[in-house]
Amino acid sequence: MSARCVMVLGTTSGAGKSWLATALCRHYARQGLKVAPFKAQNMSNNARVVAPTLRRLGGSLPPEGAEAPWGGPAAPRSLAGEIGSAQYFQALAARAEPDVRMNPLLLKPEADTHSQVVLLGQVSAELTATPWRGRSERVWPAISQALDELRAENDVVVIEGAGSPAEINLMDSDIVNLRVARHAQARCLLVTDIDRGGAFAHLYGTWALMPEADRALLRGFVLNRFRGDASLLSPAPERLQALTGVPTVATLPMWYRHGLPEEDGVFDDRAHASGAVHTTVAVIAYPRISNLDEFQPLKNVPGVRLVWARSPADCAGADWIVLPGSKATAADLAWLRAQGLDHEIAAHVQRGGRVLGVCGGLQMLGEALIDTHGIDGNAPGLGLLPLVTAFSPDKTVQRTHTAFGQVHGPWAALSGVAVSGYEIHHGQTAPHPAMVAAGHVAHEVLPGLGWQDASGQVLGLYLHGLLEDEAALRALFGAAAPSLDAVFDGLADFIHTHFQAGVLDALIAP
Repeated sequence: MSARCVMVLGTTSGAGKSWLATALCRHYARQGLKVAPFKAQNMSNNARVVAPTLRRLGGSLPPEGAEAPWGGPAAPRSLAGEIGSAQYFQALAARAEPDVRMNPLLLKPEADTHSQVVLLGQVSAELTATPWRGRSERVWPAISQALDELRAENDVVVIEGAGSPAEINLMDSDIVNLRVARHAQARCLLVTDIDRGGAFAHLYGTWALMPEADRALLRGFVLNRFRGDASLLSPAPERLQALTGVPTVATLPMWYRHGLPEEDGVFDDRAHASGAVHTTVAVIAYPRISNLDEFQPLKNVPGVRLVWARSPADCAGADWIVLPGSKATAADLAWLRAQGLDHEIAAHVQRGGRVLGVCGGLQMLGEALIDTHGIDGNAPGLGLLPLVTAFSPDKTVQRTHTAFGQVHGPWAALSGVAVSGYEIHHGQTAPHPAMVAAGHVAHEVLPGLGWQDASGQVLGLYLHGLLEDEAALRALFGAAAPSLDAVFDGLADFIHTHFQAGVLDALIAP
């Protein structure tokens, strides 16, 4: 088996590459084809846990504990791994088991000039310390091997690029755009966000800056997020084709409520809740927010309004305040305090409101963050849960299936509910010994993973994915969001309608 490769490139970040790649995965899977997604390198703090890597890629990776060609010991094969959330969802859309090979290199930003490097699902301290331009050649063998194995096992591989292929300052160290396209001889689409303006200049400029040999891989331009009468676009697509030889093969209308989690940022706030609002949830959007995609279902549950909060005013009228995950917990906690959000959260509890902390948010809700290894930083917590968190070099990465015990107060509907999710965290959290001795008890509601305060209003969990779990949503809201499967089918229907007839089939034709 040797897969046909379809690649989605973009004129910019946020042009719609992830969305379109996901739709293509489901489109081809619905034809009975075996499909896999691939993105060589993803930079995102939105990550998912995939099944343990039980075999060596192609039988050629080093034995466990031996030196890996990209530096450091080879990862234990029994460990679960991390991949970018976009490729996780693309795998589900393709009806494939998510696999570390689908996103072999994941960069998780910890500061503006520093990222944690995850290779084939595992954190690499050595690669993290390697200068960016010196990293490419070291990781390319693992990237190309992962892609080649997926090509050998599937009928179609849908590849997503990153940023723009015309970033000429980066071309000499490119491992995610044109180098991948050439290696796979991919049939490429170039997508642009026409809602930003300048779409035809973006398309032409990107084409013009691409090496001539790589231009031959382009099979079509895609205009994304168009609002208005498509007939008014003429004669621009025709003139662009005359200049480049590349046709415009689709004009995709603006679609706010497609239901797919966002890849690169907080959700577009123009997509308001459907129906009468009965619950407003304010999620604190600190600078290093992570795993924000797990809150997408809240936008799809009837009557729930999701607000991204960066100031106390943004929390006005909220029924819940959520402290999400963070890739830099101590730094984001300092930012939260600088905005005055610590006082707002405390006042919210005094008013009888609910507070939910997830992972880094749970850690912030405790009494203290203790870091003796230089992982994240020391800081006093918000003091809303009598817990203390100690950071360690070892990272917990695992899928989790568990059930709530007795839950109190406004969260009581979760009592006894079985839930599935995942954990990604460096910290280990436990009741604060001195506070326990003084009579302050944190009620453990998930074994080793979740605690409540005495009032029952404040709930902290290490479990990501609670709000993606249908049983939990029904317990909390009496309704669930549309299933991911329905979302994927909707995406496939959308591109089938708006691409020119025959184009999608031609992309995978012999």
